[in-house]
Amino acid sequence: MQKIINYLFIFTFVSLLGNTPVWAQKEKTEKESKETMVIISTEYGDMKIKLYDQTPYHRDNFLKLARQGFYDGTLFHRVIKDFMIQGGDPDSKNAQPSQQLGMGGPGYTVPAEINPDLFHKKGVLSAARTGDQGNPQRRSSGSQFYVVQGKTATEAELKGMESRGFVFSDAQKEAYKTVGGTPFLDGQYTVFGEVVEGLDVIDKIAATQTAPGDRPLKDVKMTVKVVE
Repeated sequence: MQKIINYLFIFTFVSLLGNTPVWAQKEKTEKESKETMVIISTEYGDMKIKLYDQTPYHRDNFLKLARQGFYDGTLFHRVIKDFMIQGGDPDSKNAQPSQQLGMGGPGYTVPAEINPDLFHKKGVLSAARTGDQGNPQRRSSGSQFYVVQGKTATEAELKGMESRGFVFSDAQKEAYKTVGGTPFLDGQYTVFGEVVEGLDVIDKIAATQTAPGDRPLKDVKMTVKVVE
């Protein structure tokens, strides 16, 4: 019986490895199996972000790109006050003031890891993606992301959303009523991290003046570094 159990474990472990994308197959270090942190630096300050272990494809992909310097010099190219700040488009590096942004990426997408326990409270890091019509699997952009600002919701607003099919736990309701967020995005995009230091930086960036199309009039550049 012990041999059968061992064989089952080995088969399951190998099968899981076989279903993992090539870029996510590297051996996990002890640090990355715990709380992995990155720092997004801007002229408005730094945001220290914890990447969730519950979303390993997104975590490892973000770490890979950060270590390659992929994000350094890119912009928060789409900013909407009381909603979110979006970045990660490689085409935004050295972009002209009138250049349309938001379509660039690394040439691949990431499988959705939508988890009902990970929700859109203020400060979470989520993956951008194309719409459901051309992307029914809700696969994420390979590099573009957004950080939620949002705003607080009332009990009546949350109940109204629940009447339309949304499901919120007591903890989620409390967060949306006190911290704020964008509850209407739950279940549609992969949430894969959260700001643990520097929430005020989100507010500062969200307050910048923007042109039609939501691009800041003054470029908001970033660098992203892994906390080793």
